[in-house]
Amino acid sequence: MKALRQFDIAFVGLKPGEHTFEYQITDSFFENYGPQDFSNCNANVKLVMDKKNTFFMLKFEIGGTMTVNCDRCGQPFELQLWDDFHHVVKMVDNPHEMNEEDDTDVSFISLTESHLNVADWIYEFINLSIPMQRIHPEDSTGKSGCDPKILEMLDQMNRQANEKENPIWKDLDKFRDN
Repeated sequence: MKALRQFDIAFVGLKPGEHTFEYQITDSFFENYGPQDFSNCNANVKLVMDKKNTFFMLKFEIGGTMTVNCDRCGQPFELQLWDDFHHVVKMVDNPHEMNEEDDTDVSFISLTESHLNVADWIYEFINLSIPMQRIHPEDSTGKSGCDPKILEMLDQMNRQANEKENPIWKDLDKFRDN
């Protein structure tokens, strides 16, 4: 895996308080994580780190665009990203024992650490910003952005499925009356 040094934050020299970091994320960032089901990623990540004595409060603001395939018609479209996530990083003596806990919003690092790498969290939060169901947005008139030919085919298939009654279910109807 290629080192992602630009995502290392040297927190030892930072004063307590809020510090802001901005990252431009493109497809090259995701090469470290294997194939993705999107392309043309142009994400903006704003990280606000509130440094305290023994912990950090991180707020990731995700914005930008990427190209995904529509779940309905299969055609690519540009998806707007926008979301924010909060994460807490605590400094402890034994981080390996603490990281086994189930709280995904809290991470632990050693008191002897001097850098914090945020690349994995950026990867995770960008992926969490993508909706589970990806469908073309409607245009200004309220019409679907999906390919009209494919929508017509789907309607036709749906009508045909409703017209044909499956003989398996017909025999099961006998048991309803009993």
